[in-house]
Amino acid sequence: MKVTSSDIVISAVKPEQYPETELPEFALAGRSNVGKSSFINKMLNRKGLARISSKPGKTQTLNFYLINEVLHFVDVPGYGYAKVSKSERAAWGKMIETYFTTREQLKAVVLIVDLRHPPTKDDVMMYDFLKHYEIPCIVIATKADKIPKGKWQKHLRMAQETLDLEADDHIVLFSAETGEGKDKAWTVIESYM
Repeated sequence: MKVTSSDIVISAVKPEQYPETELPEFALAGRSNVGKSSFINKMLNRKGLARISSKPGKTQTLNFYLINEVLHFVDVPGYGYAKVSKSERAAWGKMIETYFTTREQLKAVVLIVDLRHPPTKDDVMMYDFLKHYEIPCIVIATKADKIPKGKWQKHLRMAQETLDLEADDHIVLFSAETGEGKDKAWTVIESYM
């Protein structure tokens, strides 16, 4: 997809704030600091649209990005961040669960994992949650530029095995630095539209 326009349209915390459109939506999930904002900015060719923070746990709302007037990316709060209170984490969890399980426009969840390490317990829990609710999942293994090319397949296999990926789930190797995997990620996303 050639992105010609993209903008954040709303930051929502409850269903009545979600955009009232029939456009397909793709939620972006992953642990704090895994590179969701970098992924968004690279995919949309915009440097600072999604704010990148050195402090994890910055996203606290569902941020809806309108792309080419044809679809939304929805950035959800990162998980697994210790400095957020238990009650705050529970509130985020409820907000995300409500969105994931009730939003008809949601076509797939883009689960972002760090290619350098095996997916975390939280990543596995998120993947299992999506499978339980039969929500299609696209796994993006980011930070590929931080690993020698010769080790990519080994790390991809490690991610597939740790998550116990189902055969029809896509896993895309990605780098926000080099753009590696960007076209493939768009191809996979478009296949769900």
